[in-house]
Amino acid sequence: MAGTRDEILADFQACTGIDDVADAIKYLEASNWELLAAVNQAIPRGTQQLPSEMSPDIEMIEEIERMPHSSSSMSQTVHESKSNLKMDVVENSKPGTSKPKNCAKGRTLTFRINYLNNLYTINLSEFSSLRDLKQLIWEQTHVPPCQQRFHGWTKGLESPSTSLHTLDLPKDYTISMSSRAEDPDITTDNLADHMKQTYTLNIKDEIRKKTYNLKYSGTNTILDVKSGIYTLIDVPIRNQQWKGWPSSVKNDSIMLAQSGISFPEHDLSVTELPMKQEKKDVIDLVGSDSSENEGDDVEDSESFNVDDDIFIDFKSTKIQRLMPENMIDETMGTLHFAEEFEKRYGQAHPEFFTGKFKDAVKESCLKPAKERKLLAVYLHHDNSVLANVFCTQLLGSETVLQVLSANFIVWGWDITYESNKQRFLLSVKQTLGSVAALAMKNIDVDTLPVLVVIMRTRSNTEIFTTVHGNVGVNELLTNLIHAVEVFQEQRRADIGVEEERQARERVKQEQDRAYQESLAADRAKEKAKEQKKVEEELEKRKKLEAENERLAEEAKKEAHRQAIESSLPPEPQQGAGDGVLKVRVRLPAGEFLERRFQSDTPLQTLLNFLIVEGYPTEEYKVLCSWPRRDLTSMDSKLTLMDLKFCPQETVILEER
Repeated sequence: MAGTRDEILADFQACTGIDDVADAIKYLEASNWELLAAVNQAIPRGTQQLPSEMSPDIEMIEEIERMPHSSSSMSQTVHESKSNLKMDVVENSKPGTSKPKNCAKGRTLTFRINYLNNLYTINLSEFSSLRDLKQLIWEQTHVPPCQQRFHGWTKGLESPSTSLHTLDLPKDYTISMSSRAEDPDITTDNLADHMKQTYTLNIKDEIRKKTYNLKYSGTNTILDVKSGIYTLIDVPIRNQQWKGWPSSVKNDSIMLAQSGISFPEHDLSVTELPMKQEKKDVIDLVGSDSSENEGDDVEDSESFNVDDDIFIDFKSTKIQRLMPENMIDETMGTLHFAEEFEKRYGQAHPEFFTGKFKDAVKESCLKPAKERKLLAVYLHHDNSVLANVFCTQLLGSETVLQVLSANFIVWGWDITYESNKQRFLLSVKQTLGSVAALAMKNIDVDTLPVLVVIMRTRSNTEIFTTVHGNVGVNELLTNLIHAVEVFQEQRRADIGVEEERQARERVKQEQDRAYQESLAADRAKEKAKEQKKVEEELEKRKKLEAENERLAEEAKKEAHRQAIESSLPPEPQQGAGDGVLKVRVRLPAGEFLERRFQSDTPLQTLLNFLIVEGYPTEEYKVLCSWPRRDLTSMDSKLTLMDLKFCPQETVILEER
């Protein structure tokens, strides 16, 4: 019986590709160790592969045919499982179908895809899946399946594995399609901006009641997030149950920038899917059946218990690595390393730096000399017999922990898997150079684990010493204290050099500042001179313009005066007759002007006389004392007789 279960377990793993023995046993126990039922439960029919992708399973069946068996019952069980599995492969040659054998061919559906005013024609069997249709659309329109949006067709689109024949489609079907990138809610520019953003995902682990604050770029997919969580909580992606993703998220290939999550933070929770319990009821019914075959039941029960003990022991001896294989993200790797280290070796351990190797070097060696520390790189290997003692007794020693905490940044990495070792060597080469990477590569596996001390000396960051795992606590402390002493001495020298350099920089800065201030003052003086010169030039120009205007005005007035003077009638001779009047004009200064006029002379002639003498009408007014009148406001055509001037009349000239 035990041998049969070992074979069923091997067959199940070959069929499903589940490498985790514990997960495989869960499925088999839930299916009462029926191979076909367990395979169908682990790989639902809607997600089984196309016939072109079934070659690994077919090879597995051929291996089962060639597998030797120790008993006829064992052979019969395996051959029944093999035939059932073959039938399942034939019946499910198209994903998501469960058609009878006589309907294997089916109809050929013609899809007409209307995209960007172009019509694409695709012929496809009705037993193909929606995933197949999207793949063919991708080949013709170059729109990835995750970006394809169908309009007017909503039935069955929730699962890519949906079979087309279950949708009751006509033989000729037209679909209007657009790209998610053309969605008005997510324009190309907005999508480009979202892809540059960094999202903080607050992921609550419902199993361990812990919350992880993880940062992802907008270009990361949801699958990247689930893969990262797998490294932290050790729950495979297929068994993860999530809450908090937007309802628009239909598959794991969508980028975070397209998913509609909140920015800059988004809350999620994850737990493990419970195993299905359908088959347990069947087991109970078999156990409570009539006692006709009570003896056989007892014998089977005893053998079943023995096998359970074997599998329980096998599960309990499984080793959980400090770091999963193919760890690309160093930050996630160090988080997983620190968690698993504490689970395995207890809470007495160094405070491991979580982040990339280059960030650990920056934090320890590339800071100013006063803030600088040593970097201790702990390299772990699970196949080393020294690992347990080194981690519990040496790294768990209180004195060692005090020395490490005060003087070191400790960064840990698991190189059990070759892929993780190569990733570490690549980071060392990129950060410290090929010499340091070669030194790390040449560390003998038999001496692992090791503590590599890295120090900053004379502007170079290099390996100072390597403490191998075959040392005692005293020797480890001696090496660490020696490294600290050399480091302190070197740091004091570096501090002196930095202070001298800073002093020189300060003097140079002060000189530069004084020079700049002097230069600014000189420039200000030059600018003031230029400004004064400009102002003087402007003032001179204004004066010249004013003088020119004044001269022009005077010339104009003089021309006007001369024109008026030429128009004045000659002064009548004294004693020329009774029609001659003598007009005296009292000036503002008290002086008088005299002139004789004919009595029929217009008032304008008198005013013109005054203009010729330099007293224009617009500046002066002429007043008659009795009766008091303003002659300049009267009609200038009136004669002096009309104005009742006396033979000797006196008028007053007054400024306006």
